[in-house]
Amino acid sequence: MDRRPGLSVRFRLTLSYAGFLVVAGGLLLAAVWAFLLRYVPDRAMLHNPDVRPPGDVFPVRSALLDVFAPRAAGVMVFLLVFGLVGGWFLAGRMLAPLTRVTDAARVAARGSLTHRIRLPGRQDEFRELADAFDSMLVQLEAHVDEQRRFAANAAHELRTPLAISKTLLDVAVGDPDRAPDEVLTRLRAVNTRAIDLTEALLVLSRAGQGTFTREPVDLSLLVDEAAETLLPLAERRGVRVDACGEITPADGSPSLLLQLTTNLLHNAIVHNLPEGGTVRVETMTDRGAALLAVENSGERLAPDLVSTLTEPFQRGAGRVRDDHGGVGLGLAIVRRITEVHDGTLAVTAVPAGGLRVEVRLPVPPIPFSPRTTEQ
Repeated sequence: MDRRPGLSVRFRLTLSYAGFLVVAGGLLLAAVWAFLLRYVPDRAMLHNPDVRPPGDVFPVRSALLDVFAPRAAGVMVFLLVFGLVGGWFLAGRMLAPLTRVTDAARVAARGSLTHRIRLPGRQDEFRELADAFDSMLVQLEAHVDEQRRFAANAAHELRTPLAISKTLLDVAVGDPDRAPDEVLTRLRAVNTRAIDLTEALLVLSRAGQGTFTREPVDLSLLVDEAAETLLPLAERRGVRVDACGEITPADGSPSLLLQLTTNLLHNAIVHNLPEGGTVRVETMTDRGAALLAVENSGERLAPDLVSTLTEPFQRGAGRVRDDHGGVGLGLAIVRRITEVHDGTLAVTAVPAGGLRVEVRLPVPPIPFSPRTTEQ
């Protein structure tokens, strides 16, 4: 932003220090004059008029004023010079931490987010500002690294179906006798996967913006709607879905929270045991927060693997790509939606095998009245 040049903060602080010192000195000299010199008589007085020459002559006010005024002016000049020099030095010492913050901001503006201020000393306003700036740089660096990884992974994931489509088309062109139905079927599957991936990326982008209207939402109704939508998939895979819980009011976007619930159920159904798998969904109000818990059976997962499942394009053990295998963004979308709703997400491995995901969301600030929906 272009601004007109002005006085520096250091110069303004110097003038403030010097001005305060001069005003304080002037008030002190005025107090001396008002409360001391006012008692000096205007005319000379002789205590012993019989003595020649007269002795004990008290000074008159005019004589004291002639002596006091030049010296008072000298003191004021000294205070002004001392205030300017001392104020310039003190302002520089006081603003030195701010200069380090400014230099760090310029370094960050040039694209280097690894620089840290690490201002030494005890806690004060400048140290608090420096620490907050360092924390911001840490978050920005982590966010930029995450975005770079996400962009690289998204490019890789999108390139795969495009490369497969090109290969299929090259084969079809090079082999005119090849059955077109087979090529079209495979192209349709690859195109469907590319569309699903693009839609997931759009959902993830919209969820990260956080531009939505909050309203009371019953998580138990969202679970019922998501379970009914995914029931054919669960039956086809032989997975039993058990949903239980009470009316659970949450504060947020109904569409985003439905997407969150659907992703959790879809993830639990798809990444389950080959036969006889189970999915258990619970909703309740727990410790002042709306709790949505989804637990599924499956293979045992290592703790270090579980910690990466909410990253984009991360897939756990035994996860295969098929018509419903997902694009690796299910839990990443869940995490992003939870974050924009000021909630918390906990992903833990079940000791017997499988995964448990708990989402805690804020409750509505006003009393919630349950609403029924027509299916």
